[in-house]
Amino acid sequence: MKFPYLLLAFMLVQSVVFAQTGSIRGTVTVKGKPLEFATAALKGSQYGTTTDEKGVFEIKNVKYGTYQLVVSGIGYRNISKSVTISATKFFQELTLQTEELENSLSEVVVTGTMKEVSKLDSPVPIEIYTPTFFRRNPVPNLFESLQNINGVRPQLNCNVCNTGDIHINGLEGPYTMILIDGMPIVSGLSTVYGLSGIPSALIERVEIVKGPASTLYGSEAVGGLINVITKKPSAAPLVSADVMGTTWGEYNTDLGVKYKFGEKVQALFGLNYFNFQVPTDKNGDGFTDITLQNRISLFNKINFERKENRIFTIGGRYVYENRWGGDVRWTPAFRGGDERYAESIYTKRWETIGAYQLPMKENVTFRFSANGHNQNSVYGTTIYNAQQYIGFGQLTWDKKIGEKHDLLLGAALRYTYYDDNTPATDLNGRNAPSKITLPGVFLQDEISLNPNHKLLLGIRYDYNSIHGSILTPRLNYKWASADKKNVFRASFGNGYRVANVFTEDHAALTGARKVEFTEALKPERSWNGNLNYVRKFFLADGSFIGLDATAFYTYFNNRIIPDYLTDPNKIIYSNLNGNAVSRGVSLNVDFSLKNGLKIMAGATAMDVFQRQDNGSGQLVRQTQLLTEKFTGVWSVSYTFPNAGLTIDYTGNLYGPMRLPILGELDPRPATSPWWSLQNIQLTKKFNNGLEIYGGVKNLLNFTPTRDAIARAFDPFDRQVTFDATGQVVPTPNNPNALTFDPSYVYAPNQGIRGFAGVRYNLFR
Repeated sequence: MKFPYLLLAFMLVQSVVFAQTGSIRGTVTVKGKPLEFATAALKGSQYGTTTDEKGVFEIKNVKYGTYQLVVSGIGYRNISKSVTISATKFFQELTLQTEELENSLSEVVVTGTMKEVSKLDSPVPIEIYTPTFFRRNPVPNLFESLQNINGVRPQLNCNVCNTGDIHINGLEGPYTMILIDGMPIVSGLSTVYGLSGIPSALIERVEIVKGPASTLYGSEAVGGLINVITKKPSAAPLVSADVMGTTWGEYNTDLGVKYKFGEKVQALFGLNYFNFQVPTDKNGDGFTDITLQNRISLFNKINFERKENRIFTIGGRYVYENRWGGDVRWTPAFRGGDERYAESIYTKRWETIGAYQLPMKENVTFRFSANGHNQNSVYGTTIYNAQQYIGFGQLTWDKKIGEKHDLLLGAALRYTYYDDNTPATDLNGRNAPSKITLPGVFLQDEISLNPNHKLLLGIRYDYNSIHGSILTPRLNYKWASADKKNVFRASFGNGYRVANVFTEDHAALTGARKVEFTEALKPERSWNGNLNYVRKFFLADGSFIGLDATAFYTYFNNRIIPDYLTDPNKIIYSNLNGNAVSRGVSLNVDFSLKNGLKIMAGATAMDVFQRQDNGSGQLVRQTQLLTEKFTGVWSVSYTFPNAGLTIDYTGNLYGPMRLPILGELDPRPATSPWWSLQNIQLTKKFNNGLEIYGGVKNLLNFTPTRDAIARAFDPFDRQVTFDATGQVVPTPNNPNALTFDPSYVYAPNQGIRGFAGVRYNLFR
């Protein structure tokens, strides 16, 4: 008899429990069309989700109470609405409408000032790129995905192992700082080897600052910075997947999964796997056109719900990669030997990042990051083994004083440990790992002079345990017209960087040339000025045109530039006895027409050179190697709404650049030709979250000439004759006095190829 009563009691308890929660369901539209991938969240709580392809969202198991529902999407006006969940209103059905913010000037950015501000209000010019932009030309890594951004160029540094770095406005990769969620992650070694493997399924957006940011971010942010913002677990799909393959035999997989630990802990897991195992030699030089790679990257991010919506998040990433390029007949059995040449690199890398807002009245936040990089590599017979560990901590106090002053005070500490088997860590025949401690403090004041004028002043002081005191000031000014259609920004700042040749310059390791240091290298110092103007035009038919123009100028007091030309058998490093300049102008144009056609195009013209003392007190000008004077990019998209089809045509155009030839007899051109990479893609969307896409990459089938690798048939220089001074002597079988050299590189060797893939997002 007791069982029925117990069952009834259990059912009553269950009904009471379930009665304490409800659901909110809504549809978000823009001009009558559904808005997909928008974030719907209850402010100050852990409840949140995203809209699906139909613009529909549903937040379940919401405790009774009154909440502020906020719906936001990059490029769209935020929606804020009060909703109440109670015994009489345990289910809410909403229909919400928003509007597009032309040119996305009200998007929230954090990179320029370390604070969340709208792009329009930021005194620092910042460019934002969303996953939608990158999907127009899908690629397997972050390195390649930046190729369609104006003024940003992924530069290959070697024809054999295909490692590279990111150039911003003509400045090489070591001048570009890479951040994940605002924390410095990419160090010297991974500037060359670690830009791959960030799962695209986890990327919310990428923010780019062109110009020095050393005042806030310290060393390595001389040329600019790229901040990869990952998704918040509350706003991510429950499951996301993107699988792609090419006709060359490349396969890439991105996976993302959202999960919870109880009610207050939400997490997001991501996986990226890339595999290419087909030795391919279409140009017939006996070497692989692109490296063979086997890479896996794991990423996990955890958010903790705290009182008063304070921040506590921690994330981590692990990357393993095995890559090699060289003689197509090479196998691991030949690794490190002199029978068949190859460059083989094993990389193991871990990273962790986090942020914790202190439980106090003032807005004080501690952010930290750490990474370890282990590299085991051989370049022919040259062995390069290196380990690098970096720890970084930063405490910031965000304080508003009155209506005009917005202060940010910070203290940071960075510790770097580096060890390898090169002369860089050799001290009189014994191993001496580099250990650098870099404490620093900085102060920033964002001053609102009036509704149209804003001034940003900043200064940073660092003490390098080897090089001493370093001071970096900063000034930014912004003016906006009353109607917000005109925005003008001016920036001026100082940058500094400590060069580490063996972690940053792949050519120093290939074994093809001897590395020579003429003196102890000093830190690099630079001064930079930028002028930026943004103009918006709204046409009578509802179409929109946006212009974004920038003029930039960077002056280096000292710069470490590898000298390939003085001696074709050496790479000579020394301090610059003169000065160096990077200057130019860029223009971005956005068209958004009423019929659905979207066009983004940009062009950058620049002049990058150095003036070096020729020994007689006269400064001789030389154009920088491997730096083009002109780049152009474009992206054209059109959607057929009734068919659910989108076509994307993307491309870039590069002007000639100086190349490192091997002396006067080298038959290869001293400058590269004009060249372009163009791609086309067709995407079909279905209502259940499924997308199918495919297309053709490198439509023009452009590749460098076959002789880009000098004497690929004799990589160990067995048939090369040298004189007593080490110079190559012309002989009948080597009339041009060449040696094996893979550093003559300006474009990928990979020709035309087809690709196809499938994406899927599950939101509930």
